[in-house]
Amino acid sequence: MKIQSLKLVCFSPTGTTKAIIQGVARGINQSTVELIDITRPDARTQPLQTSENELLVVAVPVYMGRVPALLNEWLHVIKARNTLAVCIVVYGNRVYDDALLELKDILIKCGCKPIAGAAYIGEHSFSSSETPTAEGRPDTSDLNHAELFGRKINEKLLSVSSVDHISDINIPGNYPYGGVAELWNVDFIAISNECTQCGICAEGCPVGAIDSENNNLIDMEKCITCCACIKNCPQNARTMKNGLVKDAAIRLNKLYKERKEPVFFL
Repeated sequence: MKIQSLKLVCFSPTGTTKAIIQGVARGINQSTVELIDITRPDARTQPLQTSENELLVVAVPVYMGRVPALLNEWLHVIKARNTLAVCIVVYGNRVYDDALLELKDILIKCGCKPIAGAAYIGEHSFSSSETPTAEGRPDTSDLNHAELFGRKINEKLLSVSSVDHISDINIPGNYPYGGVAELWNVDFIAISNECTQCGICAEGCPVGAIDSENNNLIDMEKCITCCACIKNCPQNARTMKNGLVKDAAIRLNKLYKERKEPVFFL
């Protein structure tokens, strides 16, 4: 069967998930493509509508083994009607637990028909030069794999005549979902005198936790520990304080050095 357009949806505070979904899109090689980046809060104000003639690809990072909780409301009100869908999760070389199964289930409830799923590796949010975990990923090998996945999706589409002939995909996972839905609420960001109040951190914060007038003010109840403000600071003025998050970064660096590879399910 032939699709008329490709809709890409991603949540990507540090850019890793966006890189993967763009790699998959290159493999699918559809002429009409729309990228919907829901990282910023203002991008999550309107519900998404899709049609039968589109292929919807949704990619999210794994937070504590789950689909990020702050996306639940937006994802659950996607309006679809037999829309073919691809679900992708990106995790920091630890485990993706049941996040991919959870994303598949969400899309089914919205009226989508998942035809493929995949789990990719991106540099962990807590990774730093001091305690690297999956540093530099997705790398060339990951992006090549993403393009291959896209081509496989295309082959599957061309092999069937209609939505009714698409078989269900078997995604690994368990019920109830493993992992933790709620994130830590902890003051973990140190800000040095190198901060120039440029506002890049506030502009890129996916939950609006950083004050746009005074970038030193952080609403820790909103913060989702994505570390985008640390990674995106041009002055390297933001680092992790000693404490819960830094201890986790050290553990990740010690326990998850062995490279994990992406997998897909068709």
